[in-house]
Amino acid sequence: MDQLVTLGEFLRSCRSRLVPDEVGVPRTGRRRVSGLRREELAQLAGMSVDYYTRLEQGRSRTASHAVLDSLAAALRLDGAERAHLFDLAGDHRPRHEEAGRALQQVDPTAHRLLETLDSAYSPAFVLGRHTDVLAGNRLAYALITDFAALAPRKRNQARFVFLDPYARELYGDWDTVAADTAAMLRMEAGRRPADRELGDLIGELSVHSADFRALWADRRVVERTWGTKAYHHPVVGDLTVSYQAMALAGREDQTLFVYTTQSGSADETALRLLATWKSSVDLGRSRESEPSPAGGAARSSDQEDADGPRSGV
Repeated sequence: MDQLVTLGEFLRSCRSRLVPDEVGVPRTGRRRVSGLRREELAQLAGMSVDYYTRLEQGRSRTASHAVLDSLAAALRLDGAERAHLFDLAGDHRPRHEEAGRALQQVDPTAHRLLETLDSAYSPAFVLGRHTDVLAGNRLAYALITDFAALAPRKRNQARFVFLDPYARELYGDWDTVAADTAAMLRMEAGRRPADRELGDLIGELSVHSADFRALWADRRVVERTWGTKAYHHPVVGDLTVSYQAMALAGREDQTLFVYTTQSGSADETALRLLATWKSSVDLGRSRESEPSPAGGAARSSDQEDADGPRSGV
């Protein structure tokens, strides 16, 4: 990824979103561009039109902290967008990373925390680089999808959201979930421009999902810290959870997501029912895996179908 080109594209995208009246720029005559003109933004940021044009065209390798601060203010960037701007304007030297990066590992303490949250009826999971799902408790997998049953390199939230048809049925607001997921990847791409695995993931999603291509072209960035998420689950029906995202101490690029519901609410009841269903399914599978008197581990396809819908971030 050419960071200078990406920086210019990001600046153009942000400039096109600004409404002249809202940033104190008077409308004069017929406008042929959406948003602000280059000279208008340069004036707001306190720099020459020529210098800003070189930045937007990817022809300038020097942008001081003060210049970036001025651009962020003029463009009305939020915290995530400002951080992305600084990432893109950082180190433009080519870098090469090892193609075979080792899989991230979750600390045993974090696994115990996930189990504790499971007993408290709180779905929880850990996301790593590239939105990889590194670990989760039983309730999280029952609510979303069983990432633990997939090959390690296939356990990825973005792949699930964009490439698994079940995700469209599961999320009550798939469009918002998809937009946030693409924006998270865009944020990470700004931080890791030479990450080959991330580039491969973005390429895969771009090839197989028209929705991802459209959202990626929007150049939106976001860091999720808290919010709500609605589900339409095939076992317990509709429910809404609140989530908090917390960085795991001492673990680079690992974020713990914890889902909660209001005490005594219908949403809490749904999670308790889901936990009961998951326990019964696991118990049934455990019994079926025991050797039969003849030494086999009998299991029919009919019984597999009776286990219920796909368990499921």
